[in-house]
Amino acid sequence: LPAFCHATVAGDFIHVSGTLGTAGDSLELVEGGTGPQTTQTLRNIDDALTKAGASAADVVRARYMLPNADDFEACWPSLRRYFGEALPAATMTVVGLADPRMRIEIEVTARHGRFAAPRIP
Repeated sequence: LPAFCHATVAGDFIHVSGTLGTAGDSLELVEGGTGPQTTQTLRNIDDALTKAGASAADVVRARYMLPNADDFEACWPSLRRYFGEALPAATMTVVGLADPRMRIEIEVTARHGRFAAPRIP
């Protein structure tokens, strides 16, 4: 078993570790490439945030890790739907993921309750 938690609450913040597009309790990645894996990854993140008492609206930081920069555009529709008006500070990096079938890994940091300070677009 891995030596980490999927999500940790520390003070006012919830840290969700790198998350993949696996379905349910299965370790199998969803098929169909970057778009479907992004959608499933966000569902998995949403599940972790919900269990910690938060939602996508509370996300203040997101990190997107992809093995191929050209695949990032396929993520945009799912990211726009999921984050809506949250507009987290975000970074995309090109990395080597553990399995060549993995098309994206996402980690987020959320704050309990709506972020009160104005965001700078």
